[in-house]
Parts: sequence; structure tokens; C-alpha cells
Amino acid sequence: MLVNSVAYKDGQKIADIAREEIHKYLARNDCIVWVAVRDPEPHELEPLEEEFGLHPLAVEDARNGHQRPKFEEYGDSLFLVLHMIEVDGDELRVGEVDIFVARNYVLSVRSRSERNFQDVRARCEREPELMQHGTGYILYALMDAVVDRYFPILDRIETQLENIEDNIFAGTSPRANIEALYGIKQDLMTLKHATAPLLESVGKLYGGRVPLICAGLGEYFRDVSDHLGRINQGIDAAREMVTTAISVSLSLITLQESEVTKRLAGYAALVAVPTMIAGIYGMNFDFMPELKWAWGYPLALGSMVVIDAYLFYRFRKAKWL
Repeated sequence: MLVNSVAYKDGQKIADIAREEIHKYLARNDCIVWVAVRDPEPHELEPLEEEFGLHPLAVEDARNGHQRPKFEEYGDSLFLVLHMIEVDGDELRVGEVDIFVARNYVLSVRSRSERNFQDVRARCEREPELMQHGTGYILYALMDAVVDRYFPILDRIETQLENIEDNIFAGTSPRANIEALYGIKQDLMTLKHATAPLLESVGKLYGGRVPLICAGLGEYFRDVSDHLGRINQGIDAAREMVTTAISVSLSLITLQESEVTKRLAGYAALVAVPTMIAGIYGMNFDFMPELKWAWGYPLALGSMVVIDAYLFYRFRKAKWL
């Protein structure tokens, strides 16, 4: 369950601490503790709740999982839920990270996600002057990392959409194109569910009454908000493109059906002419179409050929055939 547990003082790492030593560093006033947990069992959060003094409602959300992105204040501590979106084959897998933040600790609980935050920890340790802002800066670094990981997902979706748009006019299967477009629409909805609520939550960290933990970091959280705004704009633009592409695909299907209908109508007209002539005169007696008329039979056949040839010419010219 426990991935990392590190203590920092004045922005510098002072020790990797064992599980049983966490309470000693929490009791100190001159350092902060950053603990990372992955896929804990429900009962494994109980000792952490007691040790860190976590709010029961926040622990309940972390224990149950599958929460929408949100931000909550519980006294002097903060609780955030972020969605971790990762590519799993041709689909998107949605994980979750629950972040508990107070003056002297940061506890991240990661669920259903393969990618960790080692790069975030390394970044913070390379910037001790910023780490002196305390746990608020660690919270920013975690949020910034999660949000920045949305950009490759959006780029992947936009690339898929461009490929499908090319296929629409390349004569590929309309059904396959529409199915692929609906798949992209589902991926965009997944990304939207992760980013839209988070945009509202980040606004509480740099505008208006800012939590004391995040004081002095307004420009950093505003940068996260700017990234989220760009992602949401990209999602909205892609959703409009998907809607347009689906409409174009359906229109092309209608045009193809119209072309088929015209071709069938043209061939039916070509068959109808000899059927009509043969139906009127029967062609069952000698010297038809008029009784005892020696040239009647070849004249009837000639009429069929001439009229059908004329109709074929007109249909080809009208691009029906």
C-alpha cells in the first residue's frame, strides 16, 4: 500500500521515513511529511485516518472511490479528488487520486492508476526554494502534473478525429466511421467529466478567500486553471467537430442511397420500354405488331433498341447511370 514516505525541512529532503515513524515527524513543527499510498484496502485507511487526523467524510470518499473531481475544506485541511486518465489499448482507463493536505503533511491516495508521481516528487526536490512555500506548493505540483497529463490524451483524440475525417471522404465504410466517431465522443465525455468540475475547484485556490495553505501561490494555481481552460476549449471544439463529422457521414449515406435509387430507376426505365411494347402487342402471332404486317416484328425490336439507347444516353448525361 505505502509507496513513498518522505520528510522535508526548509524545502530540503531530510529523510525517507518508515511507516511506523510517520507520527514522530508529524509531531514536529519544523518539517512536513509527504506520504504516497496506492490502491489501499478500505481497512488500511483507518490507521492513516487516526495518525493524520483526517476528516471522516473525506476518508469515506477516499475509501469508496469513484468520486467526481472536487475540492473540500475541513477546518485547516483540504481534500481534493482528481481523475487520472490513462490510455489502455484503444480505450481510456479512469483512475483517481485523493489528496489530503494540511500545514504539515500531504497524503495522496492513488487508485486504479498505473502512473505514479515520482516525477513530481523529483521536480519538487529540485526546487527547494519553492518547496519552502510548504504543502501548498506540493499540492500545486500534483495538480499541475495531473492536468498536464490530459494534454496527450486530448492530442490523441484529435489525431484520431482527423484520421476519421480523412476516411469519411475516402469511401470507407460509413458504419465504421460513425462507430469510431461515437467512440471518440465517449472519450471526450470522459475527459470532460475529469476537467470541467476541476476547473471550478481550482478557482477556489487563487480567487476570493484562499485557504491559508495556498496563500502566496495564486499565480501557480492560476496557471493550472489556464491549462484546464485550454483543455476544456479543446474538448468543446473536438465535440463540435465530432457532431459535424457524424452529420456529414449521415449526409453522405443519404447521397449514396439517392445515387442507388437513381440507378435503379434508370435501369427500371430501360427494362420498362420493351416490357411495355411487348405487353401491348403480345408478339405471339405472325407478322405482328399489326396482324399480317411483315415488318412489324423487326420494327418493334428496333423501337425497343432505339428508345432504350436514347434513355441510356439521357441517364448517363444526367449521371444516373
